Amino acid sequence: MNAMDNTIKLNEKYDEDAIRQALESACEELITEAVFSREGDFFVLGCSTSEILGIRIGQGSSMATGELVIDTLLPIVQEHGFHLAVQCCEHLNRALVVERDVMRRERLEEVNAVPALHAGGACALAAYNRFRDPVLVEHLEATMGLDIGDTSIGMHIRFVQRPLRLKVKTIGQAHLTALMYRPKLIGGERAKHF
Repeated sequence: MNAMDNTIKLNEKYDEDAIRQALESACEELITEAVFSREGDFFVLGCSTSEILGIRIGQGSSMATGELVIDTLLPIVQEHGFHLAVQCCEHLNRALVVERDVMRRERLEEVNAVPALHAGGACALAAYNRFRDPVLVEHLEATMGLDIGDTSIGMHIRFVQRPLRLKVKTIGQAHLTALMYRPKLIGGERAKHF
């Protein structure tokens, strides 16, 4: 059975409401717990729609699932004053989709690529289609992020990264990991930390 047949079979059990609720809950919990994040910071998303559908990463990209993820997360992230950055897959070197004005303000390095379903991924393509003036950048430092399906977002989280164990453990069939930034602890035993 090829990946396309697998997607059709799994879509019969596809529960959009459950995925939407899990995304909302995970996003809100991460934002609440990310106490060192400030308005204007980046919230990075890495997502395998294949994994959400129970298919091996990169083998069953779903545009409908990507749109569901972005349409759910984008308003929440923006409502809290953060900028959503959506990581592309390894075929685009894990570049990120951001708004052009944010790229300019943060002086990020633009790369010459456009995400596609099988080179960038469904969530990156959905973000590219939903953002006002999208552009891809090579790298940025977010203060928090969600990794849906083990896409390795750590390279885009400011040092020191701290994993957060959310109440939501999966999105669809995909493993969920949350990362947040915390400042470096310095000073030894006499230092006081908050």
